[in-house]
Amino acid sequence: MLDYVFGAGVSQALEGREVSIECSKKTGRIKHIYVDGKILATLRPDGGLALTLHGARALLNSKAFRENCVIVSEEAEEAARAGKSIFAKHVIKAGRRIRPGSEVAVLNKRGELLAVGKAVLSAKMMKVFECGVAVKVRTGNA
Repeated sequence: MLDYVFGAGVSQALEGREVSIECSKKTGRIKHIYVDGKILATLRPDGGLALTLHGARALLNSKAFRENCVIVSEEAEEAARAGKSIFAKHVIKAGRRIRPGSEVAVLNKRGELLAVGKAVLSAKMMKVFECGVAVKVRTGNA
């Protein structure tokens, strides 16, 4: 499932780690994916995954996952850590797999994880636009 959502080879970052799932007692559908006892992601009703900070940290070792990351300027670092939206003018680089509605990790220039959220714009639009929200941050790494 991780390879489908984030790109081929992403799940290899979890090799050798304890991965488990939690299913709904009523429906039998997957609710959460755990890595080493902590939630990696929650399955959304639309079939997508809502990534956690722990999940993003676990997947950052994968080169393929970096195509789902947004790198922001120093000016936007504090806003991202505080859980505030990232504007397009602060995006330095956006991974090529990013489309509106996709899960993204927000990084600084040094590659440190600042936040996780949902892309509002595609990678191409993030680079071109000078205004507007690029990423709605769900959880900041305060």
